[in-house]
Amino acid sequence: MEQLELKAQLRTDQGKGASRRLRRNGLVPAIMYGAEKKPVSLSVSQNELLKHLENEAFYSQILTVNIDGQSEKVILKDLQRHPYRPLIMHLDLQRVSESQKLQMRVPLHFINAKKCKGVKQGGGVISHHLSEVEISCLPKNLPEFIQVDLENVQLNQILHLSDLVLPAGVELLGQSDQAVISVHLARGEKEGAEEVEAESAAESEKKEG
Repeated sequence: MEQLELKAQLRTDQGKGASRRLRRNGLVPAIMYGAEKKPVSLSVSQNELLKHLENEAFYSQILTVNIDGQSEKVILKDLQRHPYRPLIMHLDLQRVSESQKLQMRVPLHFINAKKCKGVKQGGGVISHHLSEVEISCLPKNLPEFIQVDLENVQLNQILHLSDLVLPAGVELLGQSDQAVISVHLARGEKEGAEEVEAESAAESEKKEG
């Protein structure tokens, strides 16, 4: 698993004016809290942060924050984006305790879509209803993603949260009957199939009559 590191500096200036000054200098105000320690105000490089945010794992993995030679393990808990400019306005980091369970959103990675039986044999299409799920686990069990194998999904079948295969020590949060993906005929094909069925039924009625 890739080790993700973020450099940060302690900051003492507080308030909106101080935050504006930081942003003008290419920095993002941040706060780090949790693990029964005092919250700490930080600043991080806007450019470095934007580069990290291009990596999907940055949102769901344990990060190492380096602060003046000291390191802390954290997760990204929240970030505030500028309403229309590609800038981050504020960052919330939560410290990680090895003995406390995390609640995290992790991405779903779908495999074998081209081998899906409902597509290859049934002529269906795959509809994705979820792209990530919320889980609970200890930091040591945090998965980078959860894999969803689509090969044996049949036409008109729905995969639910309860159908996902989870790594050891990982628990899903949310409604177990929530749909993850479904395989069905495309709308035009479905309407065409229904018309053929209706015509067949009408022909059968004529013959019986």
